[in-house]
Amino acid sequence: MPGKLTSSSLITVARHTTATDFLSATHSHLQDKEQSSNIVFAHALKRLRKEAGSSLETPRDVEEWLRFPRNRVPDDPNAFWLTVWTVDPTNNTATLDLILSCVDWTLGNYPIFLWSPQPEDKTWLIPRITKLTNHLLECVPSERVFSVFGMTSLVKSFSEYWTALTGHEVEPEPFYAALLSHCTEATFVDSSSQLPTGHVIRLATKSDVKSVAQLCKEFGDDSVYFPMTLDQGRIEAQELIKNAQAWIYDVDGQCSTICTVTRTTHKVSCITKVYTTPKFRRMGCAEHLVRHVTRGLLFDANRDAVTLYVSHGNSAQRVYDRVGFVGLCGKERPAGVEDAIEFGFVGTARGHW
Repeated sequence: MPGKLTSSSLITVARHTTATDFLSATHSHLQDKEQSSNIVFAHALKRLRKEAGSSLETPRDVEEWLRFPRNRVPDDPNAFWLTVWTVDPTNNTATLDLILSCVDWTLGNYPIFLWSPQPEDKTWLIPRITKLTNHLLECVPSERVFSVFGMTSLVKSFSEYWTALTGHEVEPEPFYAALLSHCTEATFVDSSSQLPTGHVIRLATKSDVKSVAQLCKEFGDDSVYFPMTLDQGRIEAQELIKNAQAWIYDVDGQCSTICTVTRTTHKVSCITKVYTTPKFRRMGCAEHLVRHVTRGLLFDANRDAVTLYVSHGNSAQRVYDRVGFVGLCGKERPAGVEDAIEFGFVGTARGHW
């Protein structure tokens, strides 16, 4: 098991300072649960490709790199991962319990992301979260942890112990409370309705930077906790368009709606942003666009699933439900539909996501 280890009893914490090291230890675990691990997994794969200087397009490409890196990978000063393991000394095996991701991106630091492949159980979780928070405090100044996002039980336990350790109280209201939903070929709902005359769906191009930047800014403004300047919106738009990650719904030459897909793993893609500017709302733009993007990912890009997070009470749930995303609008939640939450901390240096 790679990483710098500190251990007590049978619970061990490892720190990984490169994506190569981190995925060498966790790739199979993340791949087994690609839908729920999408945030941590996609961010790590993106950094792995940078370390490898290669696109590493298939799981086999990734596995070969992890077995035989072709160059020395230096530590990443802006990223690390902590993994918590339960070690069985009788047969020298280790079970992955928790992952903590602390990375940044173009617009600054991401929140802390938590993920576990194990069923949620508070008694099991407490000693592991205790070790994890203590180790994290040895790695970063407490002000770096401006928020934490993940499945609700993980975040609540982490926040309780992090506040006790650092004195940073949890913000009065959650930054984000959402459902993780998914759509597959089996649940996808197509539509025979045609786009109105003058309406077009297409990938955004360089000529759309200004329009996409404006919609990114408006989306950030709606989020309240992570507002975005127009300059930041332009930076994000340029990156999205360069990477072919933004689709737009064009109404008579005007960009009404954007849909972005920025987190893709081997078999799963995640829709990360859907936004319609007020002038074009209640025209069905978002539904047409989300259906188009989801169809392409499932049937052309051969993804096993498309995922997204949607906040509780958000009317957009109706749009996603009509496209085939499951467990929304009060319907029964199948396996894989989970509650997630983001807590912010008072007195910290807020980043962006």
